[in-house]
Amino acid sequence: MADATRDLVVLTADSNAEHGVRAVLRRHEAVGMRAISFEVFVHPERDPGCLRRSHDFLRPQVGRFERALVVFDHEGCGDTRIRTVLESEVETNLASSGWADRSRAIVVVPEFDAWVWSASPHVDRALGWANRTPALRPWLEAAGFLQTGQTKPARPKEAMERALQEVRRPRSSARYAEIAEKVTLSGCVDPAFDKLKQTLVAWFPQAQ
Repeated sequence: MADATRDLVVLTADSNAEHGVRAVLRRHEAVGMRAISFEVFVHPERDPGCLRRSHDFLRPQVGRFERALVVFDHEGCGDTRIRTVLESEVETNLASSGWADRSRAIVVVPEFDAWVWSASPHVDRALGWANRTPALRPWLEAAGFLQTGQTKPARPKEAMERALQEVRRPRSSARYAEIAEKVTLSGCVDPAFDKLKQTLVAWFPQAQ
């Protein structure tokens, strides 16, 4: 749009997602997109607010940004319908509030913490598990958070909380940013994260 001043506005459900998304957007080369200008907001009603009222929250931003993203957790939103149905509903509401085809919704199953877990050693360092015995993944298996052959815990938030408690480190938004800033983005096979990357690449392709 001619009067838009920035490339992207993102609405998230909490500060953990806010910090994680900011870190990913700053790594434009790793994503495969060009550098963009962006702003990230947190909905005061968290996941349910993102699901039901993101279009109201973002309506004042229609003329300030070219594109809009809404990112929230499936588990925390209070709606048990499948991820794609919820995304479609949010996108329809955004379109009717002035965003037309310039917006997307990303619903993370079960929650944003699922994007944290990868085999990267950066995860171990960020969580305080570098050079520990047992290492983080064997400990997760022994504690029942990770089954043999799984790439990430089924309960990612609880696994992170227990892993941090084990090494007496506080859970903070900075840890999400630290992990998102360093781990390889190509190693995450989460469908929601894949949609995020594909959307960003389509919207903001690298210069040829």
